[in-house]
Order: sequence, then C-alpha cells, then structure tokens
Amino acid sequence: MKTKIVTLNKLLEILKKERIGKKIVTTNGAFDILHPGHIDSLTRAKKLGDILIVCINTDSSVKQNKGDKRPINSEKDRAFALSALECVDYVTSFPEKDPRQILKMIKPNIHAKGSDRKMSEIIEKQIVEENGGKIILLPYQKGHSTTDIIEKIKEAYK
Repeated sequence: MKTKIVTLNKLLEILKKERIGKKIVTTNGAFDILHPGHIDSLTRAKKLGDILIVCINTDSSVKQNKGDKRPINSEKDRAFALSALECVDYVTSFPEKDPRQILKMIKPNIHAKGSDRKMSEIIEKQIVEENGGKIILLPYQKGHSTTDIIEKIKEAYK
C-alpha cells in the first residue's frame, strides 16, 4: 500500500514519474476539523484530474492564520484523516502562511479553491497560472466550516 502522507521532497520525487500524461490537482487549507464541506470539495477536486494533492498548513502556519487557539487537531492527525479519504492521493504540508511557495514547486495543472472566495482574492492565482495551470472555484457548502463547528460546540457547552 502506498503512503499518502509525504514530505514535499518525496512528493516532488514521486511527481517526476507520476505526472507524465496525468493531470495534477492541488488544494490547500488547514482542514482542522474534517467536515462534509471538506469532503464535498475534495471529491469534486479529484474529479478535475488524475492525482489530488492536499497541501495542509503546518500547526504553526494555522496559528498564524487562525490564531493561538488553533489548530484543534494536530498536523499529524489532520494529515491522517485526509489520507483516509479515497479521493485523496497525497497529503503534504507547508510551513508558510500561504501556499504560493509549495504550489510554485508542485506546478499543478489545476488548483481548486472554494467559491467562498472571489477569484480576485485567490493569492495563488498568479503562481499557478505562471506555471501553466488554472484555478477552479468549487461550490461552497454554506454552514459547513470549522469555525462554525467550533462556535456550535462553544455554545452547547457554555
């Protein structure tokens, strides 16, 4: 059985062989509490190509983006949960605040993002397009976000 959780260097080594004649799709995020919105987006992203790579923020970069109380689940646990999904081929992590550097190295054909953002807000767009790829916005599942789940838990256990 292949290992789905890989370092960036290992992933780049794998892609040298696997990308030939295949469409590489990436997406990124914290994926802190895996929920139906994530699963829907990942399933849709996989349908856009042959290999789906999920780039997750490390614990330190989640803290930078979401604050000191996050992540709820560790990087290791988040990667493990994502790797269990059939639609996910590889999971790797990145320590930067945003994914531009890792996408510059992976050079995906398609980078999938949720349509909760406007195309003009997608900071990865320029890097992806410079490397011949394109951004695809996926439908956003309203009411399904880690922040919403955390708020619901806080309210229930006040």
